[in-house]
Amino acid sequence: MKKLLRIDCSPRINGSHSREITDYFEHLWKNSYPDGKVIYRDLVKNQIPHISDETIKGFYTPKNKLTPKESKAIVLSDMLVTELKNADEIIISSPLYNFGTASNLKAYLDHIVRVGHTFKVNEDGSYSGLLKTKATHLVTAKGGSYKGTSMEKNDFQVPHIQAVFNTLGIDNINLLSLEGTSNKHTLVKNEKLIKEQISEYFKTNNYEY
Repeated sequence: MKKLLRIDCSPRINGSHSREITDYFEHLWKNSYPDGKVIYRDLVKNQIPHISDETIKGFYTPKNKLTPKESKAIVLSDMLVTELKNADEIIISSPLYNFGTASNLKAYLDHIVRVGHTFKVNEDGSYSGLLKTKATHLVTAKGGSYKGTSMEKNDFQVPHIQAVFNTLGIDNINLLSLEGTSNKHTLVKNEKLIKEQISEYFKTNNYEY
């Protein structure tokens, strides 16, 4: 059974552009895999706490030497990492906030970037990811237009998320970027284009669509 892990972080449950585009992707994915399962990780409905000192200690302490507090502190992280490893595909929907990643998504990423679990450190100090087989899709939404403009240098959202997943071993990320959402005319045009991009992706990547 194919599994798609869907991660949403927009505070807007209704009227969210990033969620709407991800809904469209999910619809086509379900058409491709009628027997597939979508695992929902909504970071607004089920908030992820920021990591604590005990969490960090737990990350770097051998299992047989964990204190009760440290063991408890990494339970959520262990669950999120297992959830991530069990998924065949990942889709993340993320609005741009103040040029960067939403804080709830940042908290999630801090829990899943685990040495020895999702990446390893090589003898020369470089990193090697342990999730090389995962297909990952990133849906972003921006109120303004960034790509190819003077504002592009202020987009720290996409580079940040890509860098994290590259560290985990996922180098080929399917970027689905919806820009100009604050302008109704631009929004309608770009929504049409990105949905066409998604439909074409399913057709050209041998999905059963």
